[in-house]
Amino acid sequence: MYGSIKEYLQQELAAIKEAGLFKGERIINSPQDAEITLTTGQKVLNFCMNNYLGLSNNSQLVAAAKEALDSRGFGMSSVRFICGTQDLHKTLEQKIAEFFGTEDTILYAAAFDANGGVFEPLFGEEDAIISDSLNHASIIDGVRLSKAARYRYNNADMADLEQQLIAAQKHRFKIIVTDGVFSMDGNVAPMDKINELAKKYDALIMVDECHSAGVVGKTGRGVTELFNIRGEVDIITGTLGKAFGGAIGGFTTGRKEIIEMLRQRSRPYLFSNSIPPVVANAGIKMFDMMNETSSLQDQLHDNTDYFVEKMLAAGFDIKPTKSAICAVMLYDAKLSQEFATKLLDEGIYVIGFYYPVVPKGEARIRVQLSAAHKREHLDHAINAFTKVGKALGVLK
Repeated sequence: MYGSIKEYLQQELAAIKEAGLFKGERIINSPQDAEITLTTGQKVLNFCMNNYLGLSNNSQLVAAAKEALDSRGFGMSSVRFICGTQDLHKTLEQKIAEFFGTEDTILYAAAFDANGGVFEPLFGEEDAIISDSLNHASIIDGVRLSKAARYRYNNADMADLEQQLIAAQKHRFKIIVTDGVFSMDGNVAPMDKINELAKKYDALIMVDECHSAGVVGKTGRGVTELFNIRGEVDIITGTLGKAFGGAIGGFTTGRKEIIEMLRQRSRPYLFSNSIPPVVANAGIKMFDMMNETSSLQDQLHDNTDYFVEKMLAAGFDIKPTKSAICAVMLYDAKLSQEFATKLLDEGIYVIGFYYPVVPKGEARIRVQLSAAHKREHLDHAINAFTKVGKALGVLK
């Protein structure tokens, strides 16, 4: 039986490689940080991690994880409603709700599960989901699991969103769904305008804060802080796997009745193990740290402003960004691969992104800044980009 599909898969994989689109994996044998070591022995500067606040190897979080390992054990071996809930899980959920100014929180094994499990329990055939065209794949998959009608509006296009809301008025419940920061472009959703339209057309709002929480807003509390609408968004999803320590685990936080219904009917919650105690306790410590100071956010914002300014001055084509994501546009898939390879030779670890991760003809190097980057790291990266850009004809 496997023979025919094996041949098909071999041909497909060969075609991917021939097109220069094969995704390899570089192996790291050091902690995640601004500077990492590959199994080749090469030490490189990491500019493609979601470690926005530099907390992935933070000593206080490591200590909190070790403490939980000793006091609560390694794993939960169960789902939440059977015997998979510890005091640590409840404390972390409370900390998340307090951080975002919401009423309650539910934890998931991953943010993909949070987005995958939010729509089906809440919305049925009578309802409508109005989704931004550049929303994350996990949102798209979650919407597919629901029987609700689907509407899509062009990225951050408020005129188009209003047209979709008008078309959706025949439905019982309506919800506008958007990323807070769009992961490939780095732009921020105009939440103030989305909020106005939601009120005008009686719609709920859901925002995915995976790339915006810890990053945007004066104290890193995401797009609701940035646009001064804390407490007005009905559903927020997010992750502990990016700015918040870089481990694993997702969450949905928002209105208490919504969260309670998810506890009763959200399939990824009901049928997946709880996050391990080490992650929960480190998460608690992380939110305590963020409540004490916004120094990491300040450093991140300074690093981002400096990098973008210097890259634009060098002549690179960069999408407008208000986040820690800097999309260096190259447009050609093979060029993005070659550019990333040559940057690795210069000690800069980045990845080329191309179709189907981004639209055809929109290939780029996505640079992600971190509070862990020092000024000399930024200068090294800028100089390397400029050197490779000239060598490959991207810069004149």
